[in-house]
Amino acid sequence: MPLAAPPTLYRPFLSGAYTVSAGLFRFGQPLPWREDGAGESHVFAFDAEYGRFVASKAAAHHRALHEYAGEAGLTPDLRGAALNFVAAQLAQGSGGLLTWDGQTFCNRLLGWQAELEPRWGGLDHLVRFEAPLAHLVADLQPISALDFLGLNAPEDLALIAQRGQQDYLAAVHVLAPQHWHPLEKLGRDFVAVHTPVAGSGPMNRTAPRLVEAVIQRGPFVRFAWGLSMTDRLDHHPNAPADADRHSATRFDPDHAFLRVERQTLTGFPAAGGALFTIRPYTYPLRQAVQTPQQAAALSAALRSMTPEQVEYKGLVGVMSDLLAWLAQLNT
Repeated sequence: MPLAAPPTLYRPFLSGAYTVSAGLFRFGQPLPWREDGAGESHVFAFDAEYGRFVASKAAAHHRALHEYAGEAGLTPDLRGAALNFVAAQLAQGSGGLLTWDGQTFCNRLLGWQAELEPRWGGLDHLVRFEAPLAHLVADLQPISALDFLGLNAPEDLALIAQRGQQDYLAAVHVLAPQHWHPLEKLGRDFVAVHTPVAGSGPMNRTAPRLVEAVIQRGPFVRFAWGLSMTDRLDHHPNAPADADRHSATRFDPDHAFLRVERQTLTGFPAAGGALFTIRPYTYPLRQAVQTPQQAAALSAALRSMTPEQVEYKGLVGVMSDLLAWLAQLNT
């Protein structure tokens, strides 16, 4: 049963350097920093954290769905291609707990099913039934096919579109953003979306080639990482504040977490776009860093950050004590 599996522990910091780059790996290609050298080829990851993700998404949905989800110039062709793919991949990755027959999507964990019309985003005949996690969505009302599928997926979803030489973010359903506002990115091109990211200049200069590769030559997987002083999944700027990036927060190894985002990119050339998925993992720092070698690699990666990147990642107030703690582990 997929929900019995613990989440995979990813340590991309083992490269010993912090970089802002495309970092695309083709499905199946070995990940150089992964200790077992394995590659990956799945889009959605089902594990013991599934209920936690659904609960977090439900809370964001209740708070202000309009701050997390929207569309801008999304064509029926791209919507249809992407949502059919999402439904099929969710069914494939869930070991039969989620099913899709081309019309009805059913989740036996959450206890609901609905008829979907992916091309136009329609959602009809929502039916609820008893299931292990039905209480998590009992009072949720999905508003579209994208919203419904996004609530069933552990990952957040975004759609990138391309018209001629112009690309833009055509849809978002991102309920666990890490200190950014999904609606501020909607409708913008790759460069505009990533310009606020400290150190993104070199990557942005390759934007046309990068977008073309994502749409024409995927699927790919990539990883982004940082440290957080809480393990909350949703850090939307308008969500209630917590200890992460609070001016009064100081480093405490027992309340610090490695946050890794596993992202996949799947292109739909005939539909002129691509699906981008984002799955955050939060690991207690003591679990993520257990050996002197791991401590040394993380320390080197943190020291490779520019001052702008340290600030962007929210580490200014904790960096000194964090590095001192890692130095102790590395002795």
